[in-house]
Amino acid sequence: MGHTGLRRKRAVEPLFEIKLDLKPRGSREASRTLHHELRAAILDGRLAAGAKLPATRKSAAFFGVSRNTAAEVYEKLVTEGHAVSRHGAGTYVSERTAGAASARPIAAQAGALRLNPFWLRADVTAAMGFWQDSSEPSPMRKGTPADFRPAMVDSRLFPLDVFRRVSAKQLRGLERKPASYKSPQGNQGNYHLRKAIIKHIAITRAVACQAEDILVTAGAQQAFDLLARALVTPHETTVALEDPGYPPMRVAFAAAGAKLVPVAIDAEGLIIEQLPSDVSVICVTPSHQFPLGVTMSLRRRQALIDFARERGAVIIEDDYDGEFRYEGSPLPALRTSQAADVVFYVGTFSKCMLSALRLGFIVAPSWAMSTLTAAKNCLDWHCPTPIQSAVAGFIAEGHLTRHVRKMRDIYRQRRQLLLELVQDKLNEWLVPIPSFYGMHIAALGRPGVELETPAHALLQQQVKIHTLSRYFLGPQTQVGLVFGYGTVDLPDIRRGVSVLRKALQE
Repeated sequence: MGHTGLRRKRAVEPLFEIKLDLKPRGSREASRTLHHELRAAILDGRLAAGAKLPATRKSAAFFGVSRNTAAEVYEKLVTEGHAVSRHGAGTYVSERTAGAASARPIAAQAGALRLNPFWLRADVTAAMGFWQDSSEPSPMRKGTPADFRPAMVDSRLFPLDVFRRVSAKQLRGLERKPASYKSPQGNQGNYHLRKAIIKHIAITRAVACQAEDILVTAGAQQAFDLLARALVTPHETTVALEDPGYPPMRVAFAAAGAKLVPVAIDAEGLIIEQLPSDVSVICVTPSHQFPLGVTMSLRRRQALIDFARERGAVIIEDDYDGEFRYEGSPLPALRTSQAADVVFYVGTFSKCMLSALRLGFIVAPSWAMSTLTAAKNCLDWHCPTPIQSAVAGFIAEGHLTRHVRKMRDIYRQRRQLLLELVQDKLNEWLVPIPSFYGMHIAALGRPGVELETPAHALLQQQVKIHTLSRYFLGPQTQVGLVFGYGTVDLPDIRRGVSVLRKALQE
């Protein structure tokens, strides 16, 4: 065999820097001690499952024992099930027992006492994992799933090849810039991205602003967290939230110590008359209320702005999927030039591009920008520059506009089919709520209809759907289902509705 073949077969020695308490070289207890130390390291997780143990020929260097002694110890570990031997490849930590004793229940209980009890609350963990279904069977049965969960984005339809090309172009530009913890275009975010955001929201949402009005964030969730940090005085600030509403948003304000007040929704949006007199922050989704899907009327929008001015309150406008409008004339965002001093506009690229980008933004009043920027610096200084540059280029070259136009047509077809099927096949149990924007529709249960049991049963058929119960902060006043159509193809919609109908019949 030539030298090339030898190099190809030679394995790379593992990094093995586990501290072992071994006996001095030549000790009669060397074998027993080495076995005890390696076994303990495996059981407590210091040696992870699948980790390769040093070759026996290197045992003198690693363990100070002979090759025969190391081989004897490895064989014993294999016999006990703590390690596996792979012919010609070496000895590895077993997948079955690694870390088996690492839980240390007593230590874990003691450690939990040091954690902030807020993050141990079941409602908080449920709210921050609201896309997940703990009752989902594992493993899932074979077959095409129908995923009706809201806020899901169909990444299969995103032009990744175009985004890859734009990203490569932007990365070449970054090669000429010095590395720094500070964003090259300022702590509010990449300047070119902020200019691109101005163009995008002016066209799609009629929001007029300047680059200095925009703070780039790691998705909408970080935007909520920053706003909570900047606007909430713990145990003093009252925050009004739509009920039902978006659970992760309210967690950000609860974690900051706000007093949360749920406010009901009707056909025109948030009911202004139910707002508490001492409210300081009002959170709304006026274009496409989450999860009911209603659009706040022009009359109600003006009343909300007037209320905020009179009470010295501010409004947080979450415009999470406002790019997708299907019927009627477009309504402007709450954040107009006349309301720029009281409205914080939150946008995201998670719904119109990819959720994996984790990129969003706040259009903020000038009086709040320095505080929000300081809070952002405290968290992560700035969002990843390569991603910001790539998205800026993607928007500037017109790719986002083309993608939104394409997705609007696809979502329109899915929405239309879903509405037809709900009205035709599920009319006995559900009444859809009129909705003209976004990526989901909601349907209210008719009197006496119980939906939790059927929704749970659907998981066994690989149909995932949310009931309204998970979205209420106060007492649940409505029963219904939320149908997201972000990731379901037309055949999957038909299949999912058919399975749902059978579950409701049973």
